[in-house]
Amino acid sequence: MFNSIRGIIIEKIGETLRLETGGLEWDIAVSSIDLSALPPAGETGRVFTWLYHKETEMRLFGFANDRRRATFLELLKVEGIGPRGALKIMGGIGQEELERALENEDLGRLEAVPGLGKKTAQKMLLALKGKLSFSKETETAGPHAELAAALTEMGYDKRQTIQALRQAEEEIPKETNGTEREQELFKRAIVLLSNV
Repeated sequence: MFNSIRGIIIEKIGETLRLETGGLEWDIAVSSIDLSALPPAGETGRVFTWLYHKETEMRLFGFANDRRRATFLELLKVEGIGPRGALKIMGGIGQEELERALENEDLGRLEAVPGLGKKTAQKMLLALKGKLSFSKETETAGPHAELAAALTEMGYDKRQTIQALRQAEEEIPKETNGTEREQELFKRAIVLLSNV
């Protein structure tokens, strides 16, 4: 499917971005925060995308970067949050602030986000605590950031995943390299995470 679209930004209206590529104009739903992070109208921009498709509706959602799209996809996993709701949430709170609120279990801050009530905010805390800390923790995963991301997608806590990968790294013989090393790291990390 589409990963991203690069083209001339025609206009930004509300939560809609119009982008032209090769004579085709895309109408993309984008949160206000992502919209302001993209270049102004008339300039070339790259938008990371996600396609929502149902029998009666098709809508393209856009994000300023891959991290924002990953956050949107995590929000969709929370019961009661659909694509429009996720977009509204992402327009009401910045990325770092959202990650911090989830990590610190700051229910009051989450409830203050437009479109989020107490019950949905509580569901978000339960479903996403430890899963949205993309910034610092993915960087600290170093060469194993992709493995850490894959394990987090499987539902494991990001911090525990990074610790498990570091521990597994120490256990694998130095002469094991390449793909074999990556596979062994992945297997050992799952075993370690299963025993947490």
